[in-house]
Formats: sequence, structure tokens, C-alpha cells
Amino acid sequence: MDSVVILAAIFAILALLAVFFAVWPVIRSAELRFRSRLLVAGAVCLSVLLIGGGLYVGLGSPLLALRTLRAPTDVPGLIAALARRSREKSFDVTGWTLLGRGYLTLGDASDAAAAFHRAIQIAPPQARSRLLSAYGEALTLAAGGSVTVEAQAAFREVVANNSRDFAARYYLGLSYAARGDSANALKYWQSLLADAPAGAPWQGPLLDRIAALRARSGDAPDISAMVAGLAMRLKTSPNDSEGWQRLVRAYAVLGDPDKARAALSDAASALRGNSGALAALHAEAVSLRLEH
Repeated sequence: MDSVVILAAIFAILALLAVFFAVWPVIRSAELRFRSRLLVAGAVCLSVLLIGGGLYVGLGSPLLALRTLRAPTDVPGLIAALARRSREKSFDVTGWTLLGRGYLTLGDASDAAAAFHRAIQIAPPQARSRLLSAYGEALTLAAGGSVTVEAQAAFREVVANNSRDFAARYYLGLSYAARGDSANALKYWQSLLADAPAGAPWQGPLLDRIAALRARSGDAPDISAMVAGLAMRLKTSPNDSEGWQRLVRAYAVLGDPDKARAALSDAASALRGNSGALAALHAEAVSLRLEH
């Protein structure tokens, strides 16, 4: 009910402003008598309200305006409205791009890929690379995480024009790893890791993938470098309770109990107030014989 009142107030203010600007010249007119000015002003006021209101009801979207004031937002309804608008304005790149992202929000990767594909067809050259990256990712998600041939082609074009694109390098590495080409997979993933911004949430999982790939190919992973990378990541993302457990475990496995205990102390400070995380950390320490 509050949203209805707010919407009504907004419309009332807009209507009053429209009426004021339409009636003011009539009221100020010196050519008409006072009574005549009142009659003409009333007629103008009524015309503005009837014509303006009729046009908005006929051509506008009062229900959509009301729906945007309600909480929680009807995301599927908004995306459906955006889909209709994109079909009507088929050359609007921004509309198709937003539609693709909306479909991804709903978990509909297939429709997202179709929307991004349409955006690519009509986009200017400078926007093509960014859209191709999103398109390739949507295709991959639609295939259940498998980088399809079409997605690979999109990612290769992205890297050819922007060698620092994060998503394209990750998925190209994934496609090579799936084919058993560890050398090319590591080439993409290690370059990606080197460019990772501080605190990137995917840095830890990527380190795990690199280690697994090295182990599978018979190369000994550089454990010390990986542990150092994890420790650095936790400095910028200290709320990662599982990351702290992995770091403590790694130091213990490397035979460095002092660093393991220091990591425990840092973790206890970072996770203060999170009783569940602290309990899990304590259990990990006991199992490693760092605490009793």
C-alpha cells in the first residue's frame, strides 16, 4: 500500500507541474477578464489532465512503474520486460547486453548466450571483445562447464585483441586441460595468476588447479610458492576460514610448526566473532598436534 501512495504522490506532483506551466500564461493574460481567465484556465487544466493521463495509460507502463517500487524486486518480471523491449529495439546493444546478464542471474545460460550473440552482431568493434568474452562464458555454462568449440573460438578472438582478459585465459586453460594439453593450460593459468589482483577470490582455486595439473603431468608443484601465494591472499581476504585451515595445514605438512602456529594466531584474530570458523580451526590444529 505504501508503494501505491508513493506512486500516486509522484504522479500528482508531475500533474500539478504540468498544469501550472499550461495555465500560468492564461492567468497572466491581460486581454481576458478575470472570470474568463478562470474559465479558460479550468478548461486548460482539465485538458492537460485528461490528455496526459490518457496517453500515459495507453502508451506508458503504470504497472511496471508500480512494480519497481515494491520489494523485493520481481527480477524475472523485469527481465521479461527487458526481453520485450530488446525485441522491439533490436539494434540496442546495451539492451541485449543487460538481457544477457539478466539471464545469467536467473541461471539461464542458453538464453544468455543468445542475447550476447545478438549484441555481438550489432556492437561496434571496440565493444566486441568484451561481449565475446561474456558470450563464451555463457556457452560454457550452458554446456555444464565444458568449453565448447564455439566458446573456444570466441575466447581465442578475445585473447587476440586483449591478451589480459581474465575469463578468456581461464577458460582457454580449462579447454586445454580437458584435452590433456598441460603445457598450454599452464601457460594460460600461470599468466592469469601473475596478473591476479590482490584479494581475487579465484586465486586460491586457481592455485589448486595448477597444482593438480602439474601433479597429473608428472611435474612436482612448487608447494612453497603456492603456500606463499595463499598467505598473501589471506592478508587481503582474511574472512576465508577454509583458506586459513589450508594455510595452517600446509605449514604443518612442510614441517614448519612455528609458521603454522603464527597462522593460527592470525586466523583467530581475523575470524574473531565467527564461532563456527574458530571451532573448525581449533579442530584442525588439534588434529595436526599444534594445540591440545
